[in-house]
Amino acid sequence: MHGEAKKLHLIEEILKIENDALLAEVETVIARSKLYTVKRRSFKDFAGMMTDSEVTELEKIIEEGCEQINEDDWK
Repeated sequence: MHGEAKKLHLIEEILKIENDALLAEVETVIARSKLYTVKRRSFKDFAGMMTDSEVTELEKIIEEGCEQINEDDWK
């Protein structure tokens, strides 16, 4: 189920709720979700997180894993 369809489904389910306590819980969840906004991060925010040796090791792993051709994969 994709974004808009999922939202419509949730709205339909919320409209069916008759229990006031359950409805209050749903309201609480929605209110809490507004407290934790996700900030877009720049790639620069991750600069310096790895040591030079970790970067070298990661580059080596990528080169070894990405530059392999398995002829059987094409069959």
